[in-house]
Amino acid sequence: MSPRKINKEEKRREIALASCDLIYEVGMKKLTVAEVARTAGIGKGTIYEYFENKEDIIFEIINMHIEQHHKEFTEKVSKLNTIEEKLELFFDFLLNDTEENMKHFNGYKEFLSIVLAEENLPMKEFNCEKNEYFGGELIKILEDSINKGEIKKEAINLSNGILTYQKGLAIRKMSQANFDVRTDYESFIGTILQLIEIKND
Repeated sequence: MSPRKINKEEKRREIALASCDLIYEVGMKKLTVAEVARTAGIGKGTIYEYFENKEDIIFEIINMHIEQHHKEFTEKVSKLNTIEEKLELFFDFLLNDTEENMKHFNGYKEFLSIVLAEENLPMKEFNCEKNEYFGGELIKILEDSINKGEIKKEAINLSNGILTYQKGLAIRKMSQANFDVRTDYESFIGTILQLIEIKND
């Protein structure tokens, strides 16, 4: 019997899944290929059969988290009725202070610090790609509300502004002690909704 052919994509995910907690335990900057190999139970040389470098491993781990987020987000948003509820879900990553969510938020904080402070072109390009993905999710929320007659059609032009606000809110949460994310969010988004909602008098 011939040996089973290894699916490269499946093996990449298997290695990333086995080592994803390392990002939170040692940090992205201190993470080493040797540690990933040891955690995954394979040789260091084998890692390079599936990943180009350490950054490639980090990208795979982040992609796995984003795929899981997309699955959960899609399931949850389909059960919500109003744009207020959907936008709060879209901002949940910043509003949710549970231990599990904060672990992911702190991982994102370190990733963003690398993107901003270092000349790491692959990470900058990866960050832009993921920003486009989340921008697409926001546009779907706005388009759905426009089609339902909840908000004005011009609201679609606010998608980039809302996404930029989300990034700014994340940086303020990272850098300002005792910053009240929810109060700021409710004030800003509440004002936006007052301006774009269709009033049925």
